[in-house]
Amino acid sequence: MLSQSFRDLLTILARAPSVVGAEHSFFRVLQRALEERGADVKWYEGVLVAQGRRPHSLMLSAHIDRHGLICTGPNEFQYAAFVSGGRSDLLGNSVSEELMQLIVDRMGDEKVFAYEPWSGMYRGRGSIRQTYVCPHRNNLIFELEGLEHVVAGTPVAFQDDLRITDDSVTGQMDNVLTAAILVYLFELGFEGTAFFTAQEEAGRSWRYLLEWFRRFGGSTNQLVVVDTSPFPDVPTAREHTLTLRHSDANAEFNEELTQQLADTCERMGITYQYKDSYIKAQNAALEAQGESPKSLGSTEMGRIISASGGLVDGTTLQIPTTGYHTMDESASVVACEAFIDVLCDLAGIQPEE
Repeated sequence: MLSQSFRDLLTILARAPSVVGAEHSFFRVLQRALEERGADVKWYEGVLVAQGRRPHSLMLSAHIDRHGLICTGPNEFQYAAFVSGGRSDLLGNSVSEELMQLIVDRMGDEKVFAYEPWSGMYRGRGSIRQTYVCPHRNNLIFELEGLEHVVAGTPVAFQDDLRITDDSVTGQMDNVLTAAILVYLFELGFEGTAFFTAQEEAGRSWRYLLEWFRRFGGSTNQLVVVDTSPFPDVPTAREHTLTLRHSDANAEFNEELTQQLADTCERMGITYQYKDSYIKAQNAALEAQGESPKSLGSTEMGRIISASGGLVDGTTLQIPTTGYHTMDESASVVACEAFIDVLCDLAGIQPEE
């Protein structure tokens, strides 16, 4: 059972908007929550760094941006991740772009609200009237009702609808869920370092993280990046409790640290699977049917390993979910509890009973 303290924290954070490229107001909310729990917090461009008394004992990272829209003209809104990432069109060659093509018809009547990116000040609410791929720009365009007054540059977040039951946690989980867990660790006595990065969905968060390591890191730095991990349906997502990786499309992960996570799971009786192995098995079946294989995915961890030249390496720990990048992304309570238990074990702290 998730503690009431964690539920309350997740509710507060899920309600605060954090659209890709407009995360400043969420950083302010996050800073307060962390400092209330005894963390030493410093804010750098694109990353909030929270540290305990032994900052090098364990380093964890979670991205804090969530998908949303950005006003790009009079009553015209585009998907914020592509605007923030400087993408002028969709090439169809990434997991996110494949997903956008799939959900173009799924966003009708979704409730949204506009806010000031720095202060988080509320600027009105509305709903999605129509979503389509513009044939001239080849990009995903949204038409809204109720936000005709909003000017270009204003972020628009999806209205939060967090639901926590004895079985599951449901809402716009990516990635407020694991970010909230990192904050919660400080409440339990975490003494290491937690990074909270911006613009991961736009493929930019690793740059901010790498800049920090170049300035303040050691000669070698081990990192565990935490996130959610999408699966097509509930039975598949719950076949194993947690998700690990040997690699992504960018790089091989740290083998020793990955094995340490696997050993920890086995010792604690927690089932797990490797996402890259799962995708490769799926691809073998697709290729046997003459279909195109799917991407191994691109993670913050893989990007920073690839770009750092050996300065940073590590691995990932993820919570399996369904309904990825929708307002109904869902994770099992069992997986959330196991995730907290594994991180507590790594950090040498006791989870709350």
